[in-house]
Amino acid sequence: MKTPSFTIGIEEEYQIVDPQTRELKSGIMQLMEHGKGTTLELKPELHQSIVEIGTEICKTASETKAELIRLRTGVIGLAEKSGLKIVSAGTHPFSSWRNQEITQMDRYAGVQKDMQELARRLLIFGTHVHIGIEDPEFMIDCMKVARYFVPHVLCLSTSSPFWIGGDTGLKSYRSTIFRNFPRTGVPPTFNSRSDYDSFVNFLVRTNCIPNATKIWWDIRPNPKYPTLEFRVCDVCTRVDEAVCIASIFQAIIYKLWKMRRDNITFRVYDPNLIEENKWRAVRYGLDGKLIDFGKEEERPARELIHELIEWFIGDVIDELGSRKEVEYAYKIMDGGSSSDRQLATFQRTGSMQSVVDQLIAETEEF
Repeated sequence: MKTPSFTIGIEEEYQIVDPQTRELKSGIMQLMEHGKGTTLELKPELHQSIVEIGTEICKTASETKAELIRLRTGVIGLAEKSGLKIVSAGTHPFSSWRNQEITQMDRYAGVQKDMQELARRLLIFGTHVHIGIEDPEFMIDCMKVARYFVPHVLCLSTSSPFWIGGDTGLKSYRSTIFRNFPRTGVPPTFNSRSDYDSFVNFLVRTNCIPNATKIWWDIRPNPKYPTLEFRVCDVCTRVDEAVCIASIFQAIIYKLWKMRRDNITFRVYDPNLIEENKWRAVRYGLDGKLIDFGKEEERPARELIHELIEWFIGDVIDELGSRKEVEYAYKIMDGGSSSDRQLATFQRTGSMQSVVDQLIAETEEF
């Protein structure tokens, strides 16, 4: 079996914010205009208050961090030229989707036509992590097993406790908004690449989707690149948080490859059970309990994340050179996720504007 590349790529979706009102601002066209002639590749999204970036293909965690810093520095600089700020969080604390301008491009017109109000409500911001896997069969095996760990990592990345000025009571409200789209959530079980391809081809033949890009599971084979794409996480507020979760995903894939090479298997769990754990991550984040399926009991989320790092991937992170980046998860667990910090600021100040100010500062923390 050929060794996968285990490369890392990250896409991040940022909020464009007016620093005076702290509200979302339709600024993508200005940013793209200022970005002409630079090495930055900015991507528009459905709403003009969103800007997306994507890293180059990276081999290591340290390389990934340097690339993310380069991109954030560039985007923040372009925003400043327009008198704007950049925020990295899963939802804006108080701006409403109803007030956002739609990007007038054919691809977004199609999404809006198909999804109607669901598309207009999709004012959410995520982190997508790509791990390079060139073997299509191993990719499906990985998806089948790695989906078990998706709720654990979501707990670390939660950054969307607020929606249109209200405390939702959830740590990842972004996840609930996205769940309204079809073909989202924990993927079903496929036993081979041909099994997966048959599923996709059936959806295409029956006009459910034009192609596999319209499958938006929490973890999926990327339709364009030889990568397994983890889509479950809220966009991370701090660079170190994003690098941490990407390094964890890389280590999980590397460990699964070593297990397969040595003819060792990891138990495959029912996606419906994994959805139960995902709900707990969405609702409570790090402060909740996840189900230990092996023991058939619930345990504190922090304990199971410690177990993931120490027991499951602890023996491979030194080989990957990512121990420092992975163990940043302990700092997140000690100080709280972005959602926890946002909630603490709001409880202390009673001001959503103060929450936005905190997010601006943390987004610029390198």
